[in-house]
Amino acid sequence: MRFARRGQLDGGRTAVRQQSVPAPRLYVLDGLRLLAALMVVAFHYTALRGGWGRPAREVFPHLETVTRYGWTGVEVFFLISGFVICMSTWGRRLGDFVVSRACRIYPAYWVAVLLTAGVVALWPQVRSVKNWDVVLTNLTMLQQGMGVWDVDGVYWTLFAELKFYVLFAIVVATGVTYRKCVLFCGLWTAAAVIAPSAHIKLLDIWAMPLFSPYFVAGIAFYLMHRFKPTALLWGIVGMSLLLALHGVPKRVADNADGVVPSWPATLIVVVAFVLMALIANGALNWVQWRWLATAGALTYPLYLLHQYIGMTIIYGLRDRVPAPLLVGALMVVMLGAAWLLHRCVEQPFGKRLRTALRNGIEEMRRESVVPDGGRGRTPAALRDSLPLLKEPRLYDQAEPDRVGAATKADGA
Repeated sequence: MRFARRGQLDGGRTAVRQQSVPAPRLYVLDGLRLLAALMVVAFHYTALRGGWGRPAREVFPHLETVTRYGWTGVEVFFLISGFVICMSTWGRRLGDFVVSRACRIYPAYWVAVLLTAGVVALWPQVRSVKNWDVVLTNLTMLQQGMGVWDVDGVYWTLFAELKFYVLFAIVVATGVTYRKCVLFCGLWTAAAVIAPSAHIKLLDIWAMPLFSPYFVAGIAFYLMHRFKPTALLWGIVGMSLLLALHGVPKRVADNADGVVPSWPATLIVVVAFVLMALIANGALNWVQWRWLATAGALTYPLYLLHQYIGMTIIYGLRDRVPAPLLVGALMVVMLGAAWLLHRCVEQPFGKRLRTALRNGIEEMRRESVVPDGGRGRTPAALRDSLPLLKEPRLYDQAEPDRVGAATKADGA
């Protein structure tokens, strides 16, 4: 998407209007997100001991040398998330942002928590349910903040996403602009650099030094996409890449079973940044394969369902089905389950939740009248006088339609 300024001089008065120029739908983001999800799935199924009961390198001696780096799909998720969240919040109010995020992440998550808890409760060979209070706490998606273990191992990334949403909500509350996004990137980067040596736990929790460079770079890439590449934005991306690469060795050590080289993970991160740069500058707009929109919609439910349910299935069938066939068939089954979760839960319940929350937000706005500043004005007049309560301009309201399926890529 690009924005063109069209002005006309009329009797000495300049009328400059910013109008949107429709751009190709960003199908490529859906495809990249699905690829990242499959990387994580492959990592859990072929590079971890999981349900195999022995080191995965003994089961997949050649494949494991590649899939052991599949965890980098999480970094790709965060990179895409920075891009898409900035894109989908432009011209929106804080309440709209909260509603869109809640409706996107919670319905499928609630069902996935209950399904995973049910499976590991019935077949606790891979993971067990300590108590159902843990399961209920997981339904909030805030369990990590309260020191409660995750029902499924992949949920830790959702808490990182939530922290990003909370931080970026500050920008949304004041109105998303180019300047504020750049300022946000600078402040968050500074906090992430200071956090490791400051030894302040609260700062470290919110600054997320290992992951903030990906979110920040994603925001900068979107600014390139919406406006144009500049030295400032390339500087933000370059700094973020260097900080991200600094954290790669630690991520390798945290995810490897033994000592493994870190250069493949470094290469994957660099390639991800290059791909996002191409997307931001329109080089991949030619990718217009509509099936990618459907594929991208499966990413979040696939991510939620696959780990412990999949590992439990592996445990039960590992002695009866050849390992390669078992993993391949399991991936297909999980994609089918993700499609069902998307069609039967995300779409219908997401719409109902969106309607209910929007009604609640509108009720709050109607009842939130400022008595001192109103001076007898009607609620409509008050709303027009308060920037945060104004409706977005027309070219901003069109933004969700232009971004298309790409706005679905910000789930996990």
